[in-house]
Amino acid sequence: MEAIMLANMDAAATVGVRDMAAAREFYGNVLGLKPVDSDGGDDDMALYRSGDTRVFVYRSEYAGTNQATAITWDVGDKFDDIVAALQSKGARFEHYDMGGLRREGDVHIAGQLKIVWLKDPDGNILNINSA
Repeated sequence: MEAIMLANMDAAATVGVRDMAAAREFYGNVLGLKPVDSDGGDDDMALYRSGDTRVFVYRSEYAGTNQATAITWDVGDKFDDIVAALQSKGARFEHYDMGGLRREGDVHIAGQLKIVWLKDPDGNILNINSA
């Protein structure tokens, strides 16, 4: 009998935040993610749908301590439109000096790949790319 593994199971990104009100504003209104539970839910957690995946946001005293990317979205040819929409909502993009990447404005470029990073209100690093 073959062992049951996780390869065919759905997963959710999990992000700790300090201020749930600020997180709801950012994840719901700035990023445009749709809450899974529409009744306002728990004051200590929120679950959002992003395509076929979920983003679980919860209150944590360790929020923003991860210095690496917490969530990545591969958006393909919608990249430019999504970046413009985020900028129109006040999103500020991070700039990193990384080998092999050049920067045009806020967009990091590696060959055909375009990448932006931004932080949520607690400093969690999010990535959007054209893959």
